[in-house]
Amino acid sequence: MTYRVFLDDSASDPSAGVWFAVPGGFTELPIDILLAEPASAEAERLQQALAPLVEAIPDGVTRQQFIAQLASGQQLLRALREVGTVHCSLGTHRDDTVGNNGEILHSLFTVSWRDIAWSPRAVSAARAVATADQHSNIEYVDLPSGPASMGEMLRTPNPETGLLPTPMLQIYAYLPHPDCKRMAVLMLSTTTVERREQYREILRQIAELTSFESPLVDA
Repeated sequence: MTYRVFLDDSASDPSAGVWFAVPGGFTELPIDILLAEPASAEAERLQQALAPLVEAIPDGVTRQQFIAQLASGQQLLRALREVGTVHCSLGTHRDDTVGNNGEILHSLFTVSWRDIAWSPRAVSAARAVATADQHSNIEYVDLPSGPASMGEMLRTPNPETGLLPTPMLQIYAYLPHPDCKRMAVLMLSTTTVERREQYREILRQIAELTSFESPLVDA
């Protein structure tokens, strides 16, 4: 089997701090561009990219609904960035498990930074899941990047949010940085709770390929 690896421009950025790889089916959401300040060059590029799509929607009501959904998505991205999120990707995969009709499954993958009090990395990894009562299926792992932990949470939106009461599975991987002062938090969330094992394996693979050193150092 042959694998194709695509390098993002950030792979050669020495200030990135964390490097990781995602499998096929994930599409990055460019947070900086989607949240660009008005009148900036990035905002102008976003407007130019969206203009043909908006103009192709013939119905005015549908067009307004699309714009409203885009604004809602920007609000979500803004909230993610406020908690230290530096990467966000949408996952789209076909359910090819036996007995299923090949429906499309969706997920959201994020990478965030969290400041932590200094302690040995193994202690920080254990503390990340031990201090949260909602975590289940807790696991401690030794990754190529160092000690880490994994855990899961099952959340249901509160009725007052107006969202459908659909349970959402959130799978976490906590990777303390070698400086012991911050932690990379990888999260994969999906409403397809019955595919928990498959999504956990996806996140595990991403965590195993995550590094705090640029993969191009010796290139």
